[in-house]
Amino acid sequence: MSDGNSRGYRVVALAAVAGLVAGAIAVYVTGGLSGNNSPAQTAAAAPDETACAAKAGEAQAVAGTAGGEVAAMLPADPPQSLASLAFNAPDGTPMTLADLSGKTLLLNLWATWCAPCRAEMPALDRLQAEMGSDAFEVVAVNVDTGDDVKPKKFLEETGVHTLGYYRDNTLGLFNELKRRSLALGLPVTLLVDDEGCLLAHMNGPAEWASPDAKRLVSAALAD
Repeated sequence: MSDGNSRGYRVVALAAVAGLVAGAIAVYVTGGLSGNNSPAQTAAAAPDETACAAKAGEAQAVAGTAGGEVAAMLPADPPQSLASLAFNAPDGTPMTLADLSGKTLLLNLWATWCAPCRAEMPALDRLQAEMGSDAFEVVAVNVDTGDDVKPKKFLEETGVHTLGYYRDNTLGLFNELKRRSLALGLPVTLLVDDEGCLLAHMNGPAEWASPDAKRLVSAALAD
């Protein structure tokens, strides 16, 4: 990436921090563990927790490949099951992350009011176009409340055509990740293995179509 682009992403990263004080507050003040992701669903994932916790070495190894544009990616400590996370599929039907079992996932939460999200969405779209397969998918979940008009207009404006239109307008998904101390604001991105175990996570934007990001994804797929 050129120096100009790198400076641009540093500015965007600063905007992500500002989002904690501005746009992200709009999410926080809504409050509550509302929506699809309830404590009962989290408890239902308990049998998977032991298996995921045993993957600490794998998480460290995969996160150890994160550098450059994705250097903010941190290893899961400890790895935990995300299989019960709930949102809507592109066809609008309810689903959980477990429905994507068998694929390594880059789970990203975004909103239309989030300036850093607008900057990184085209890169996420390119990553899906170039690396998406039966073994890997970028799962970008919109968390705007309300109807689909703004999110779909946002995707059109940013030239996103490859990503599936995953959606949660209840704030349940964001609040569940916040409860787990994984989400501070938006965007938030999580690298999840093919058994639904969290390997690494980061808050803030990144250049997801970069060689650094592709190296990270390749490490997760090879693990």
